[in-house]
Amino acid sequence: MSFYKNFEEYNLEATESVKEKYAKIIEGVGEDVSREGLVKTPERAAKAMMFLTQGYEQDPVEILKAAMFKEDYDDMVIIKDIELYSLCEHHMLPFFGKAHVAYIPNGHIVGLSKIPRIVDVFARRLQVQERLTHDILECLNNTLKPQGVAVVIEASHMCMMMRGVQKQNSVTTTSGFRGQFEKQETRNEFLKLISSDLS
Repeated sequence: MSFYKNFEEYNLEATESVKEKYAKIIEGVGEDVSREGLVKTPERAAKAMMFLTQGYEQDPVEILKAAMFKEDYDDMVIIKDIELYSLCEHHMLPFFGKAHVAYIPNGHIVGLSKIPRIVDVFARRLQVQERLTHDILECLNNTLKPQGVAVVIEASHMCMMMRGVQKQNSVTTTSGFRGQFEKQETRNEFLKLISSDLS
């Protein structure tokens, strides 16, 4: 059974509540919720929303701690181009893009798959890109206690593309640095290594 199905079953009561609210929203915009094409839309939308906000049910610290290993490696570790999808908390419209994450170990390394998982945990919540960047940065810094952490996120926001200023080609970049990455030389090395991905 997939995680998606397990998640739906675990949140059955909450999903039912959200489903009822989506039905009212559909009626509120002037549609007929009993119309053939919309009959199952409240349920589908509720399940999608629960999936897109599943990060509230996950503990990023425990995810990291479950895959920490003692290791003497003390050079930079970078994971680039981590796809992310989140919901803007202001309009509940998607924003999406990629994250570049680096850390310099200080006696411990972490399983590489856990860093994209941490990105997903925080992205699967109602967010702003600035806080998403900070959440990932501080979680890694406080849990791994490395010599340094760096996070850069590039994302496109549907709230800017579909409505408001309607700027379809705009990209927002946020960054955060701790420890050794606060030194210009280390920061520049990291930015150079990901520069092929930054326009």
